[in-house]
Amino acid sequence: MELRAGMVAGRFTPRAARQALWAVAHLTPQEAEGLFREVGNMSPSKSSLDRLPKQCSAQWEGQREHFEAQLRGAMRIPEAAVTVAVSLDGVMTPMKDGARAAKRDQGVAEGKRTKGPAGYQEVGCATLSFHDVEGERLGTVRMARMPESKKATVKTMLAAEVAAALRQRPQLRVVKLADGAKDNWTFLSDELPAGEEIIDFYHAAEHLKAAFAVAYGEITPKACTQFETYRHILRAEHDGVEKVIRTLDYQRDRHPRRKVLATELGYFRRNRARMGYAAAKALGLPIGSGVVEAACKTLVTQRMKRSGMRWRHEGGQAILTLRALAQNQRFDHGWRLLAQTYRAHVAAPDNVVAFPGARVH
Repeated sequence: MELRAGMVAGRFTPRAARQALWAVAHLTPQEAEGLFREVGNMSPSKSSLDRLPKQCSAQWEGQREHFEAQLRGAMRIPEAAVTVAVSLDGVMTPMKDGARAAKRDQGVAEGKRTKGPAGYQEVGCATLSFHDVEGERLGTVRMARMPESKKATVKTMLAAEVAAALRQRPQLRVVKLADGAKDNWTFLSDELPAGEEIIDFYHAAEHLKAAFAVAYGEITPKACTQFETYRHILRAEHDGVEKVIRTLDYQRDRHPRRKVLATELGYFRRNRARMGYAAAKALGLPIGSGVVEAACKTLVTQRMKRSGMRWRHEGGQAILTLRALAQNQRFDHGWRLLAQTYRAHVAAPDNVVAFPGARVH
């Protein structure tokens, strides 16, 4: 009977499991327990709600590539879409796995420079967003994977989503958006179909602000005025990045001991080919990677960086998978795929013999 009904984790009916997974995708197990107590349709314990997504995630991960292919096959790109923007980023997340603090202490003892807070690792996030001719966003596919070397899995997922979108709509214009991180651009440039490459304008503006703060003094009127002037030039003029490079070159020569100026000048020189913001805006292309930064916040931070939380890979990935399905409007389809794995056809044998004394109808 359980196999025929598709009981999940030994105690949840398919409907109950679906409701519970939806709840823990958005709430902690304790909060979900309280929610079901108030609603009154079932009363799973906090520990059951903690175990369920991990058990279901193990089932999902076993067939993840097949399931994701099914979801991509059902994707419907908005009719008005003319551009597909692709972005990659990451967000530091508190982890239980690995002796991070011990490794950092060892690094300090060896004189190595430490990065990020102890016990945190980077969750990889990626987005695929569709835009109309005016540059308005029409829809987004979000994905995230727990920390791993060079964001390997989330990159594979993103490449598959791009390929599926272009199979459906080959005429879509591809735009690649990210900050200046080298690994992001190695992937976006080399592993994805050709397209426009744009450094996120708001990251570029932060580098510009840092340069003028060093040149004129932080938050001084002169620094603020120069920043606003050249921010507008960078965004609105077709040779804006060249004008920025010239003024930073001049400031670097005036202040040769201020190493930050040389660093920021190098940033703009390395990325000048990806800073054609005026031309991009004229074509109705997006110039900001805010979509993937929002995914970092809504997929990861809002659920996984609450007070006192620490994550292991298995539990964290369970939540990330569920939240991505929900935010991508794929939860129902994803649940149907997963639920099928818990069902089995069980046929009664033909030679059933009744127990002695039992009434046969």
